[in-house]
Amino acid sequence: MQYRTLGRTGVQVSSLALGAMNFGRIGRTTQDEATAVVDAALEGGINLIDTADMYGGGESEEMVGKAIAGRRDDIVLATKAGLPMGDDPNRRGSSRRWLVTELENSLRRLGVDHVDLYQIHRWDPETSDEETLSTLTDLQRAGKIRYFGSSTFPAHRVVQAQWAAREHRLGRYVTEQPSYSILQRGVEAHVLPVTEEYGLGVLVWSPLASGWLSGAVRAGREITTSRSEAMPQRFDLSVPSNRARLDAVERLAVVADEAGLTLIQLALGFVTAHPAVTSALVGPRTTDHLNAQLAAADIVLSADVLDAIDAIVAPGTDLAAHEKFDTPPALLDPALRRR
Repeated sequence: MQYRTLGRTGVQVSSLALGAMNFGRIGRTTQDEATAVVDAALEGGINLIDTADMYGGGESEEMVGKAIAGRRDDIVLATKAGLPMGDDPNRRGSSRRWLVTELENSLRRLGVDHVDLYQIHRWDPETSDEETLSTLTDLQRAGKIRYFGSSTFPAHRVVQAQWAAREHRLGRYVTEQPSYSILQRGVEAHVLPVTEEYGLGVLVWSPLASGWLSGAVRAGREITTSRSEAMPQRFDLSVPSNRARLDAVERLAVVADEAGLTLIQLALGFVTAHPAVTSALVGPRTTDHLNAQLAAADIVLSADVLDAIDAIVAPGTDLAAHEKFDTPPALLDPALRRR
């Protein structure tokens, strides 16, 4: 396992990190299965575990808390807040009122007195950067969080938050967590250059592109992954973007085979090769899944292999741009781009 400095924090984290979204009802995993995955991850050299309050309505945090009991100090523990935790309009977002309340809820579910990294799950257009950053700064000074970061922020919001922190003399985001894979490379054009400019650590999610790069999705096979069951429209081959993804997967499989790698090793080796990326978050449901991903821990792709990937999916290109989570609102709502 490789270890890298998380932005400018001085904290050393593994190049592969454990994402816990599949713990509980989302991945249909039991506590024993989740604990076994955590055990195997730590044994394999992973030292960063990332979860969120809304994964399973808090269930993931509870399972992570039980799994790490007695060894919390050996783990860089990260969680997130901001996405809805119920129908109440105030149980979401990044207001002071909600973040203070929800951090206490997360600490209780995790069974800890602090988290190492507290992340705003999505940019909240209803709350000013000053309010959010001042709240996070206060929570940091109170010792309840060590650092704070953003997740899936558009590049211009990353820049705006850095400006607001300096303008108001507040703590700043030290990490960003974008979606990034061979099939979704749009962040190379805007988010990753910004994170490099500001020295942010980058924890990428969905490096296997929701299972497209797991090896389980191939031409001529029935698609039966858990993600395809939950989101069938993302795997419907009558959709042009999905056909483009399948074509890319088939060509990438040839590149991987010629390099003596699995498709998973190719996919994870690709994202961790980018100089802006600190860690790739893997989200296994089973220890078998995790072991297949840990096999990529020390993979270093050659320039020839990286060039071959570029020839299949051009740098800065999203094969499914409509699935992006950081698209500026004006591109989605015509009323926002017309006087």
